[in-house]
Amino acid sequence: MATSERTSQKDSVISSVIGIAILIAGFLLAYQFVEPAPPTTISISTGSKEGAYYAYAQLYKEHLAKHGITLNIEESAGSAENIERLLAGNIDLAFAQGGLTRKDTPLLSLGSLYYEPAWLFHKSDLPLQTLTDLKNQRVAIGPKGSGTRSLALLLLSDNKLNESNLSLSNDGGLAAAKKLIAGELDAAFFISDVQSPIIQDLLQTPSTTLASINRAEAYQRLHPFLSTITLPEGVINLQTNIPSSDKTLLAPTANLLMTANFHPALAVLVLQAIEEVHKTSGIFAGENQFPNSRNLTAPLSDVADRFYKKGPPFLMRYLPFGAAIMIDRFVVMIIPLLALLIPLFKLMPPLYRWRISSRIYRWYEELHAVDDQIHGRTLNEQQCKQLNEQLSHIENEVNKVKAPLSYAEKVYQLLVHIDLVRRKLYLK
Repeated sequence: MATSERTSQKDSVISSVIGIAILIAGFLLAYQFVEPAPPTTISISTGSKEGAYYAYAQLYKEHLAKHGITLNIEESAGSAENIERLLAGNIDLAFAQGGLTRKDTPLLSLGSLYYEPAWLFHKSDLPLQTLTDLKNQRVAIGPKGSGTRSLALLLLSDNKLNESNLSLSNDGGLAAAKKLIAGELDAAFFISDVQSPIIQDLLQTPSTTLASINRAEAYQRLHPFLSTITLPEGVINLQTNIPSSDKTLLAPTANLLMTANFHPALAVLVLQAIEEVHKTSGIFAGENQFPNSRNLTAPLSDVADRFYKKGPPFLMRYLPFGAAIMIDRFVVMIIPLLALLIPLFKLMPPLYRWRISSRIYRWYEELHAVDDQIHGRTLNEQQCKQLNEQLSHIENEVNKVKAPLSYAEKVYQLLVHIDLVRRKLYLK
């Protein structure tokens, strides 16, 4: 009985090993469909330290740090350079001004973040009704690689203004503002937040005036990525009434771009960060107006599309980022594993029965061979002796078979059948 029990245990172990091997194979197969764990460090290309892009990136960095993600901020000349870096694969995320990418861009957008007003300041003594009045003037359009330069050249080109009838300067930001105030420039383009110190100083400097863009709707029709916004009279300073009248401005939107291989879980985390930073109201936008999926400079990513329609995934709404990612990856694996385990559990009992039965039934083939030689033949004494020895050999081997008690009946049935064939042989 002890030997039988040991044999039964051995068969159980072998069957279990086979099951575990199948399970491991299923595990490895399922693992091929699991997203790799997100990196803990990502990078973003912004602009100069004085610009809004850099300031907003600092806020994103604080939000991501709470979830164990480090955001490295890299300065640049502006949107054009940011896009080049992203296309080259040198960074993970990049700010970009609307209208700067091509239609066939491989980049994806996480959404529009806020309006980026295009400011055109000029000397107060320069009569400026339309952009065509800039002809033959000294105009700063921003440095190469900046979004300011790209938009300024576009608007000037619409009015047939170029280097042949303008004196163009590559100055931008603080350098352009200082030259404009000093009278070294006649006008200067800026793209910046209304709270920018440069914009605030120019609005309150008597020698400079903010141009109100006439025919703004025409520019918007020509360039759909542009929006028309209004700087209300007195909104900067009610006491001194700055500005002294409503000012119509053109504004692209700032977009946050990524490559197609950016980890989707990190994309959701970044979307939560930009929602937290940009949902508040301001002079040009109402509360919760941004971020959104309008005025994009690149196709909206699938992750962002779901986020704007349904919010973050269920797990990320209620669990810390790390826990949500771990559970999400586990679920991706467990579903195919469960699909494998259910039939595997059904397969194990038949597999075990087959292993035990195969030890018994394999001798039936030899028994049939002996029986076939007995039927329909006249046997001499020597042949009968040989067949009897074969039957004795089979019987001896069957007696060696150690099967669980639940299968003892099959062993004894085989022994009975051997005896039955032997009786037939004796009758010969």
